Amino acid sequence: MKKSWKQEMYSVLKCIVFAFILVLICRNYLFSPSVVHGNSMSPTFEDGNKIILSKIADIQRFDMIVFHAPDSDNNYIKRVIGLPGDTISVTDDILYVNGKAYKEPYLTENKKEASTPKLTGDFTLWERTGKTTVPKDSLFVLGDNRLYSKDSRIFGFINKNSVIGKVVLRIYPLMKLDFHK
Repeated sequence: MKKSWKQEMYSVLKCIVFAFILVLICRNYLFSPSVVHGNSMSPTFEDGNKIILSKIADIQRFDMIVFHAPDSDNNYIKRVIGLPGDTISVTDDILYVNGKAYKEPYLTENKKEASTPKLTGDFTLWERTGKTTVPKDSLFVLGDNRLYSKDSRIFGFINKNSVIGKVVLRIYPLMKLDFHK
């Protein structure tokens, strides 16, 4: 049996429409591509890096997220430091979350190259935000390039509703892939 030209075109058109709808659903509800702009997450992410965001992943401490900036029309990429209910402070370049000291290996390269004795600078959550704990439905975020990052130390908490997605994949030039958690 030979299909007519019209039947063949109709079949191809159905496949294209189905693929288009599938891509729209995935992009709007599951995954989304993005491009890093700026150097606030250097060296973890550099200006121009292409990333894939998961819109359904559970956000944990130290995950990298992209969110709508609270102080501009841009989107920012930062590292989640504080979750709802957490207390945050930095003393002598040591991060404390709920009184527990955390190592931040992603800062090692920047600490070596810093021209100042302290990369982050001492602060408490109260000093930066007027709150003692991260509020419900909020996050406290910091950039990895602490000397040059506009983050929660400046604009305060971000609302969880402003989160676009969690970084799950970095696509380097020539399609070298780097999976994150």
